[in-house]
Amino acid sequence: MNFSEIANTVFKEVIDTYHTLNTVDQPFNNIYTKEAHLLEHLLYRKCWIDTVQWHYEDIIRDPQIDPVAALTLKRQIDASNQDRTDMVEYIDSYFLEENKGVATKANATINTESPAWGVDRLSILALKVYHMHEEATRLDASEKHHDGCQIKLNILLEQRVDLSTAIDQLLQDIKTGDKYMKVYKQMKMYNDDELNPVLRGQK
Repeated sequence: MNFSEIANTVFKEVIDTYHTLNTVDQPFNNIYTKEAHLLEHLLYRKCWIDTVQWHYEDIIRDPQIDPVAALTLKRQIDASNQDRTDMVEYIDSYFLEENKGVATKANATINTESPAWGVDRLSILALKVYHMHEEATRLDASEKHHDGCQIKLNILLEQRVDLSTAIDQLLQDIKTGDKYMKVYKQMKMYNDDELNPVLRGQK
């Protein structure tokens, strides 16, 4: 099984598990251990963060949401974004460690995005596929709605094939030394009370 098959399988497990209870407040339980299945453990955690945040984003768009609740939710989204970024770095660190013995070729090039940022997009795509399928088969929706969502779903499924293939090719190129990678820190400034002038001014 290649990497994208593993990732897409794990992402489906996460999304199906989340929607059993379908609430952002449910407890998180990673079914993969770090010791036995480190890659799957990281992928499961990554997609769980994305899945919860997907539903945070739905909730905060409620025009009737209480302003105080909205502010609390905005803080949760900010924290979730930080967790998401951290997980991308952890997954890239996994790939870097996995390929540390590879002799990089003299003409090797670096990709525009690291493997884990491709994984980030693949995780979000899994959520889009799940929810677009829901809309394409929703019993209380019109035939026009079904048809429009099915067209979108077909495009998303094609995108998943393309992205999966591209990630697998990138990882293969890194393994053969044709590409090299780095772990890029995002250097987010708005959560740092030394770097955000608004927060710094309140110290």
